[in-house]
Amino acid sequence: MAAPAGSLVAAVLAHSGRLDKEDLGTRIGRLSRRVEELKGEVCNMINKKYNEFLPSMQSAEDLVSQVDGLSSNIDLLRAGIENEVQRDLNVAVAEFTELKQQLERDTLVLSILRKLQEFDTAIKEYNAALLEKKYVAAAQQLEKARSSLKMLESRKGFELKILKALGTELTVQTQNMLYHLGEEWQKLAVWKLPPSKESQSLESVMHLEVQLHTVPSKEEEVAGPPVAAVLQAFAVLGELHTKLKVFGQLLLKYILKPLISYPSLQPFTEEQSEVIILRFKSKEPNMNHSSPVEVFDKIKLVFEVLHKYLLNVPLEQPMEDEEGCRVTLAELLGGMIWEELSDCLIQNCLVNSIPTNSSKLEQYIEVIKSTEEFEKALKNMKFLKGDTTDLLKYARNVNSHFANKKCQDVIVAARNLMTSEIHNTVKITPDSCVALPKLPDPGAGDHLKVQMASKLVRSDVVSLENGTKLSQYTFALPTCRISSSVEKLMELAYQTLLEATASTDQCCIQLFYSVRNIFQLFYDVVPTYHKENLQKLPQLAAIHHNNCMYIAHHLLTLGHQFRYRLTNILCDGAATFVDLVPGFRRLGMECFLAQMRVQKGEILERLSSARNFSNMDDEENYSAANKAIRQVLHQLKRLGKVWQDVLPVNVYCKAMGTLLNTALSEIVTRIAALEDISAEDADRLYSLCRTMVEEGPQVFTPLPEDHKNKRYQEEVPVYVQKWMMFKELMIILQANLQEIVDQWADGKGPLATEFSAAEVKSLIRALFQNTERRAAALAKIK
Repeated sequence: MAAPAGSLVAAVLAHSGRLDKEDLGTRIGRLSRRVEELKGEVCNMINKKYNEFLPSMQSAEDLVSQVDGLSSNIDLLRAGIENEVQRDLNVAVAEFTELKQQLERDTLVLSILRKLQEFDTAIKEYNAALLEKKYVAAAQQLEKARSSLKMLESRKGFELKILKALGTELTVQTQNMLYHLGEEWQKLAVWKLPPSKESQSLESVMHLEVQLHTVPSKEEEVAGPPVAAVLQAFAVLGELHTKLKVFGQLLLKYILKPLISYPSLQPFTEEQSEVIILRFKSKEPNMNHSSPVEVFDKIKLVFEVLHKYLLNVPLEQPMEDEEGCRVTLAELLGGMIWEELSDCLIQNCLVNSIPTNSSKLEQYIEVIKSTEEFEKALKNMKFLKGDTTDLLKYARNVNSHFANKKCQDVIVAARNLMTSEIHNTVKITPDSCVALPKLPDPGAGDHLKVQMASKLVRSDVVSLENGTKLSQYTFALPTCRISSSVEKLMELAYQTLLEATASTDQCCIQLFYSVRNIFQLFYDVVPTYHKENLQKLPQLAAIHHNNCMYIAHHLLTLGHQFRYRLTNILCDGAATFVDLVPGFRRLGMECFLAQMRVQKGEILERLSSARNFSNMDDEENYSAANKAIRQVLHQLKRLGKVWQDVLPVNVYCKAMGTLLNTALSEIVTRIAALEDISAEDADRLYSLCRTMVEEGPQVFTPLPEDHKNKRYQEEVPVYVQKWMMFKELMIILQANLQEIVDQWADGKGPLATEFSAAEVKSLIRALFQNTERRAAALAKIK
């Protein structure tokens, strides 16, 4: 069996060169048949060995050698076949790749030639269409040429020199097309602008004129509207947006905005042959600001004219993802200018129409309806698309805008009052009240319930109520003068809160907190704005003190008066101003105390020129001391006049008493510090002190009526703490040793009440020579 197998393999391997498919199939078939034969023989041998147990060792070995030989022959055949096939496959792939590349080069060249042909054809057709004024067809051909040129430029590896020339030609033809379209556009809409482009006055606007070309009906039926052709051509070339933007800006600047700004301006149209003219005329305005209803009607008239002769043109808009989108010129123009027009209508028309009083809010429904009709008309003309715009939202949100405007007006009015002059004053008495309509009783019906309940109480019940009644002026603000601006400010606060009671919840809250902002603004603005005058002028400091106390007095009950008339949110305790009271009281007191410190400093400065009241026997020293006393009295009298009828009487007396006390205390301190006082010095010191005692009370003139001031002049010891001490000093200056000892009265007399033992001893040593009597008197002072 080995010989036939070997000859078969040898025959296969002997074949050299390219194997054809038939020869290869024949040989593989022979090997397959031989494998089947061997399989049968092997199976037969295995069966005999393990099933029949026949001794066949030699035949088994023969079979093994045959199988090994056949296996090696198959491996040799496989290797030969693979080598032949792989060699043939590589040759075939190389040939195919070369053919494919050649085909691609030919296809690319063919496509380039086709695009060049398309470009040339498009330019020819464009020129023909342009001569016939078929602008849309001409524009489309230009776009085809542009598309072909872009395709040619995108081909890498084929940078043709002719492409630059083609690009130049396309640019020239495009500009030529735009020139012709521009001329046609200028015929359709002719603007005659005012002489001065910078000025936007009413006179200059009156010179404006817009002429719109109209097309006869027969021509329109035959050739179609030229407006559509011109605009569609612009759209195809991508220049329509630029043209419309310029047109829209002219429309806004010279027509729409002047109609909004000038109430007297009225648009009207005039028809002529194939032209309709839009211009302005002027009439006497009824008010300073334009009414929204009138403005909407005027703008609607302008858009109706434009829509009829220019804007109602359907256009095919080229889109990137779709073939096209059909829109009207009105939609495109509306998208460009509506936002700016809407803002102008809001800022220059609707804002001014917002009511300043809540009672007029119901009348604003007419403006809202007019706004709705205006937008509806614009939507019908396709100038607007979509739902409610910002303009209508603003008009419908009138309650919020009313609150904002009211709050703004309130704050502006309040600040103007705060920055006005302080010295213009009005007199406030306990009977004074803010000019405000009487508020309805928040507990209406409660009084009747109390009366009915009281009837149910048994007659034998003992009433524990004290029969003594408080005066109606117990908690009233004392008589004084305040700035008229502050009185108006408080009236403004009351009127604003009264307005809040009749407003919606949101508006009520805004107005309430605006009133709080008024007082917080006063706290910050007034001390800063009037700082210099408050520091220099005592009267203004006193008026500012009164202003703060007046505001604090009203803030105590201001929230309570309106608490049950405001929205429920504020009725739970938020409607209060009491937290502002301490700050206003402190603001008034700090300002007045700062002025008091200034006046004290001036008093002490004047007394410092008295040469310590020493050596009064010297005429110069006495003259200097006398001059200092006179200056102090003059200063106090001047302050007394400045603060007269301004400060409340009790504050006036305390202030004047404090300043007079400062002067007396300084005089006492300086005299008590003297180490040697001669008899003549004592007499002159007594004379100076007597001047203070006699003229000091005369500075207390809180009221303009002199006869009413005597009461307060007699009560000087109540307001001047050192008054009795000063009088005791005068007694010491004129008394002998025994009289001084009697005044001391073993530490129980009036002298001991005002002076310490050391101070009395020091005065005795200064006044009297060192004798046994002085020593005895000093021994009794302890």
